[in-house]
Amino acid sequence: MKPAYISYLNSNDGTALLAYGCAKEWIIESRESLKDFSEYLSHGNQDYVFGYLSYELRMLLMDLDETENTPLQLPKAHFWIPTFVAKISGKHFSLVQGETSSVDYPAFLDIYEALKTPKPLDLPLFTARTSKLSYLGKVALLKEKIQRGDIYETNYCQEYFLKEAEPTDPMALYHYVNQKTTAPFSAMVVTENLWLACGSPERFMKKSGSKLISQPIKGTAPRFINEAEDLASIERLKSSKKEHAENVMIVDLVRNDLSKIATRGSVRVEEMCEIYSFKTVHQMISTVACDLPDGIRFEDVIAAMFPMGSMTGAPKRNAVKFSDEAEEFSREIYSGSVGYITPEGDFDFNVVIRSLAYYPATKYLSCAVGSAITMASDPLEEYEECVAKIGKIIQFNHD
Repeated sequence: MKPAYISYLNSNDGTALLAYGCAKEWIIESRESLKDFSEYLSHGNQDYVFGYLSYELRMLLMDLDETENTPLQLPKAHFWIPTFVAKISGKHFSLVQGETSSVDYPAFLDIYEALKTPKPLDLPLFTARTSKLSYLGKVALLKEKIQRGDIYETNYCQEYFLKEAEPTDPMALYHYVNQKTTAPFSAMVVTENLWLACGSPERFMKKSGSKLISQPIKGTAPRFINEAEDLASIERLKSSKKEHAENVMIVDLVRNDLSKIATRGSVRVEEMCEIYSFKTVHQMISTVACDLPDGIRFEDVIAAMFPMGSMTGAPKRNAVKFSDEAEEFSREIYSGSVGYITPEGDFDFNVVIRSLAYYPATKYLSCAVGSAITMASDPLEEYEECVAKIGKIIQFNHD
């Protein structure tokens, strides 16, 4: 038996999936190992599979050189067959993988019970890896690249961190984030080298039968306690030409990505620039869909879609290249994806944003945030958008 892994995918609507244990795993560090995993799925997988895609997987898929930022602590992707998988609805669960007679079943029940009770967690002030002044200057430099036509849009990210952090319980870390975000693609992942507490509002991709959808987010506005202020914030987001343009650019990129694998003529926009309200922010979301032909493998979908357009920009390769040059950290699981694959071959994956990532081996706790940079971007407004996205999750110095 492999060391016990936990994956908790919580929709915050009373339904969730809880996976525990590891009967078999795939550590993906090469195109060959990704192909091997995809080959396993193509032979009629009879189990649920859970896992994540690190943002650094882009190095394999886009044939990019490794960056010189923080040394990587995670594999480029990691998947495993849990010993137990339970579908949770309200106060009850049904086991869809694993046996109650197993000697590990009591441990699974302990995890299930522990998730019901939020635990308190206090975190000190985080340190900004990039100063505010440096951030403003880098946005200005990225705009110069846009001005000369190298890119139309890029997603520039920054990191806040704690060194020598020692949270004692990954579930406390998860509850800390989830109570502040209450998002539909919330996730907790616990492995030997990662504790992830994710409060994501964004779906990367979902396959149901032959239909594949992606739901990119571009456009953010803060929430307010006062109803009138909150409604005014929604209206400003709706009427923002800049935010609308950002969203449309990424929709076009996603349509192009889907067209690489879709049945001819099936790519369509089912929802355009709709406003969704979450606990801490309002977001502008679009839904792009396509039909998949027979024979498409998981590897093909990942190669066409990853990394997701909302976290890269357009055109994708140049956008990734220039954001890599500007950023002072390795995103790792941030901008990556967490999800699961069913025995029927369907899957659902989020976008890892609004998250805390803890790396136990180095006692390092990371919180990253980014925004889309276009020609219309005001550097200070972009900085303030980042603060709005994570200001309810962590506290940090603004120097």
